[in-house]
Amino acid sequence: MKFTWWLLQIFLLLISIFFTLFGVGLLIGAYELNNPFSFLMIFFAASFIILINLTFSVSFVIKMVRAYRRSKINGQED
Repeated sequence: MKFTWWLLQIFLLLISIFFTLFGVGLLIGAYELNNPFSFLMIFFAASFIILINLTFSVSFVIKMVRAYRRSKINGQED
């Protein structure tokens, strides 16, 4: 695998982790609201942000593990 591919995957993983943490902060902040409608909207939006970014994180990790195993089998240690 190319070195740039690994950098791109690590960069995307870090972005995904950042937005997951942002969603968690948003979820915690939703509990400080007094308006029930605002609470529900922010709660569900933050949950959706967390769900999507955790899915992206898992997919990037799986892609990197598969590429590493494939390079080990083929003897292409980069």
